[in-house]
Amino acid sequence: MRLRDYVGISRARQRQATYAMEVALVCILAVGIVTGSTGVIVNTGVGLVVTQLPALFERDYGIALDPALTLWITTAVFLHAVGVIGLPWADANFYKSIWWWDHLTHALSSSIVAAIGYTTVRALDRHSEEIYVPPRFMFVFILLFVLAFGVAWEVLEFTITLAAEATGNATILTQFGLGDTMLDLVFDTIGAIVVATWGTAHLTDIVGIFEEFLDGRES
Repeated sequence: MRLRDYVGISRARQRQATYAMEVALVCILAVGIVTGSTGVIVNTGVGLVVTQLPALFERDYGIALDPALTLWITTAVFLHAVGVIGLPWADANFYKSIWWWDHLTHALSSSIVAAIGYTTVRALDRHSEEIYVPPRFMFVFILLFVLAFGVAWEVLEFTITLAAEATGNATILTQFGLGDTMLDLVFDTIGAIVVATWGTAHLTDIVGIFEEFLDGRES
């Protein structure tokens, strides 16, 4: 079974869902611009850039990502962008009002980071005779890769929050304290474990595509 089969919906529906979320992101960005919300503008703008990367890879490098993988990526950035929207019935956004929202987005985002790390290293392993990663070590690598990225992200959140407080501006990323940081890393680890345990078998297609790309670059 490949990733596209694991999603459980047709490729056409996957593309439609991806497109619908991209349109929604454009609408959220427009709301952010109208309301002058820096957090919404930055987070949604970055999210829109990320959603265009699969098309960029296919157009400029001939790397065609599976629609299920594109849907996976788009869902992660979409939920993050939705999370920073201010709720009309509360003086807060989804991240502050819904206790599990931050955990959901961290687990989903970390699973994508894990998939990127696995795909890159596995493709390099298959492509080059000078690189060898023992299969038993791959699980440990994915966990360490995601945790390293997660720590870097938490440091970024902390730095941006301090800078915003020092300048009296609204922060685009919020750090809620040490307890929140530890929980974020816990859910980062959960996302990594899911990919390391079950997800690698469904990334065979993208590993093969990336390997072919590397082979083509040398030919």
